[in-house]
Amino acid sequence: MYRLLVAQVLLSCWSVAQPFCPSQCTCVYHGRSDGTGSRSVLCNDPDMSDIPVNVPLDTVKLRVEKTAVRRVPTEAFYYLSELRYLWITYNSVTSVDPGSFYNLKVLHELRLDGNMIATFPWESLKEMPSLRTLDLHNNRLTSIPVEAAAYLVNITYLDISSNKLTTLPSDLVDIWPPFSGILPSANASQKIVLGLQDNPWYCDCRISKLIELSKMASISVVLMDQVLTCSGPENLAGVLFQRAELDQCLKPSVMVSATKITSSLGSNVLLRCDATGFPTPTLLWTRADGTAVNNTVVQESPGEGVRWSILSLHIITFKDAGDYHCKAKNVAGNAEAYITLSVDGVQTSTPSPPLNITKRPDDQTVTSFPGTRTPLYTTLTPALTTRAAMTTMPPLTTRKSPGPGGGIQRSPPAGDKPAKIQQSKGGKGSMMSEKSKKKVDLKDIEVVEVTSDTAVLLWRAEGLPSNAPLTMFYFPYDAKDDKETVDAEVGQGKLLLEYLMPNQVYTVCLVAKGSVSGKEQCVDFTTLDNGEEDGQNKVLMIASGIACAFAVPLIVVLVYKIICLCCKGNRSRNNGPDDDLSKETYVKFETLTMKQRTLNGQANDLWARRQTQESERMLLCSRSSIDSQMTYKSDSSRSEYLC
Repeated sequence: MYRLLVAQVLLSCWSVAQPFCPSQCTCVYHGRSDGTGSRSVLCNDPDMSDIPVNVPLDTVKLRVEKTAVRRVPTEAFYYLSELRYLWITYNSVTSVDPGSFYNLKVLHELRLDGNMIATFPWESLKEMPSLRTLDLHNNRLTSIPVEAAAYLVNITYLDISSNKLTTLPSDLVDIWPPFSGILPSANASQKIVLGLQDNPWYCDCRISKLIELSKMASISVVLMDQVLTCSGPENLAGVLFQRAELDQCLKPSVMVSATKITSSLGSNVLLRCDATGFPTPTLLWTRADGTAVNNTVVQESPGEGVRWSILSLHIITFKDAGDYHCKAKNVAGNAEAYITLSVDGVQTSTPSPPLNITKRPDDQTVTSFPGTRTPLYTTLTPALTTRAAMTTMPPLTTRKSPGPGGGIQRSPPAGDKPAKIQQSKGGKGSMMSEKSKKKVDLKDIEVVEVTSDTAVLLWRAEGLPSNAPLTMFYFPYDAKDDKETVDAEVGQGKLLLEYLMPNQVYTVCLVAKGSVSGKEQCVDFTTLDNGEEDGQNKVLMIASGIACAFAVPLIVVLVYKIICLCCKGNRSRNNGPDDDLSKETYVKFETLTMKQRTLNGQANDLWARRQTQESERMLLCSRSSIDSQMTYKSDSSRSEYLC
């Protein structure tokens, strides 16, 4: 009896030690001859509405299929650290929490096909660094964000077919060869499999790379279905990707002002890059190692399909030398150009005279220089280092200054005219320079012709010759440290300031070189806003249109009147005076029937009587017909002519 009791207890403990399997699932252990094995769990109960939480910890493959599960909660598989295959297929899943796949470090395959997922948490893929297969086939995805590209770099099998996708971000296509720029690995048999079919693709520039990818052969990207068709626009509806031609897409083309530039140490350098393409590309400056440039960058797009960018390097040093890459990018492709900057400068060091080192009997070191009688008592350090003093050149400027004749000229660099320094014994040179300083009076400083990015500075100086140097510096009102300096001459009287920021308050000052400190004259001005210039241009255009609307009809009417008068004068000269006389002198008469008129007739018998002269009778008789000359006359009436 005792032995039976012990056996029963052992059997109970053994059953407890076995992993527990959920009631609605089937657990299968696949053992091997070497004693190892793997466990797979299948949950396909139609009444299951939640992800099971009591799955054995050694599960390698978990399948949840054809259930009523509608949501994948946070950390649903936290304890399944050995899980490699997770299939949640053909359920009713509509939402996936961003933390659902936390702690799945060795997961290799994730399948969520056959659900109703409209938005997928792409950021959750970073919790699965070993993931290579992602199946989202037959869901309701409408778009894939640009941020998803960073999480799909390691995916070699991606199925997003049978969704509602109309486009893909260009950055996502860039992670696949040949757009990724990564050379084929030694294992050429490794392919990237993509499922893109059965989506309503809208064939425009946004998927131009995808269309180009479908036309390529012998690449490491394999499409599950080569028959990809366009659903829009109307002129491309039903057209295969291989036959689609996009007329409105143009890859970027990059041009630089110069491929190699050499500039002096401490100068200012402007690097310009121009790009064309459709849609209008974006420009990015980087160094040769791919790091972004932290210097000031100005970009502008003067028109559709064109963009330029200027990189400003201030007071360059030897660290600024190297290659600067200008990268242009749009949805149709990428392009790149580079500029090599060389810094020209001299590193000088002050040579020290040779040291004469001797030792005294008391072991004290004595150091003396040649030409000196008194020895110097010094303590030598283990190593003597001499730092090279770097010579710096004044910064170059690209500001324009008008010459004496009023024309705009480029102002010379400040380093082109170094000041001459004369020294003499006992400081006589410095005393003479102080005496030779003249009092400079700057008057009538004003800023005119201000636009959004330029301004013209006018001044009048007294007390200096016309070729005397002047220094002008300007800076934003709230940033005094960002000073820009331009050298000019007194006789110019005018200077053009360029590359200003719109709608910004600036302070500009003039000071004569060599004058007493604090004698500079300053003035403030504000640049115009781009919108104001556009408004002024619109007003001018509207006024010109109204003037044209009134002037053109007036001109037409005047021309018409002049033509009519000319035609009438020509016609009068051609007809002559006889025709006019015949028209104005003779009249036509109708013949009258012979009828006796009574003086006492009825009221409705109306007769016209007119006293005529004898000349008129003769004239009328000469033109009347025979019948009118034989008009009936009564004895009691006189001759009358009736009409």
